[in-house]
Amino acid sequence: MRRRELISLLGGVVSARPFAVSAQRPAMPVVGLLRSTPAEPFNDLLVALRLGLNDTGFVEGQDVAIEQRWADNQLDRLPHLALDLVRHRAAVIVGNLQAVRAAKAAAPNTPIVFVVGEDPVAAGLVESLGRPGGNLTGVTFFGGSELNAKRMELLRELVPKATTVAVFGDSSFSAFDAGLPGIEAAARAMGMRIVVIRLARSTELEAAFAKVAQAKADALLVSGSPLFTSERTTIVALAARHAIPAVYDLRSMVTAGGLISYSSSFTDAYRQAGAYAGRILKGAKPSELPVQQPTTFELAINLKTAKTLGLTVPVSLQIAATEVIE
Repeated sequence: MRRRELISLLGGVVSARPFAVSAQRPAMPVVGLLRSTPAEPFNDLLVALRLGLNDTGFVEGQDVAIEQRWADNQLDRLPHLALDLVRHRAAVIVGNLQAVRAAKAAAPNTPIVFVVGEDPVAAGLVESLGRPGGNLTGVTFFGGSELNAKRMELLRELVPKATTVAVFGDSSFSAFDAGLPGIEAAARAMGMRIVVIRLARSTELEAAFAKVAQAKADALLVSGSPLFTSERTTIVALAARHAIPAVYDLRSMVTAGGLISYSSSFTDAYRQAGAYAGRILKGAKPSELPVQQPTTFELAINLKTAKTLGLTVPVSLQIAATEVIE
């Protein structure tokens, strides 16, 4: 063989080798994050999801990709966004209640990890907490109706003379109706009357607070809802303008200036969801991963807001609180 032909042959072998290696490299798995809310108020949830993936050995950009889809509280966008994640070949989809329902319809065989504040069995997401069955599992942080009775008790402690409590309910969030009987029972047990005010859009908040004033409510319970959490700055500001003591479901409402909240950790729930997504990427089946439940709860109190409202926060509550903002 001539020298020139030999060099040409060797050059072809060398140049072909990187192509062969890259062709054999497996594609990076995709985790889809789908939520019914806007992205901006929930950056901490994305951070928590990444931490959960890290806990199981995955690093975004190195061995896993995260595709985010946010519906901006426009629920009719969720089916399209879910299908878009399917087109991007999401191996696992993580989302809130409304989002995972859309994901389940769009991707009936794709593993789905939910993060919800309600009973996932009653919501029809799983067969049981211990053995979910199907392709869904996840985390319930009990940020919604399960703890509303406790929140009514907190209002009674802060406003002992309260006789009427207004209750905000998101009419587009079915979990509210499921939890309403518990709120009504708690109010009856404490000899209080409740006034239910339903709304479905942020543009209805001003009118909703006007109804609170018309009802001459002594306090307000803002039930758990992705819409309400998305609009926490507006809700807290309106509560301050109307000088109405309000209890919320999440700590973030109190750090935004709200009076008091009681729930388990929202961010911890998304970290657990990230860890479940990582385990599924490694071969675990959703049907065999029990639904995670909270073991600790957060009681947050804003003393500055209490002072502005002319309320005295009992020392017992301050001692019990996991976070006190002064």
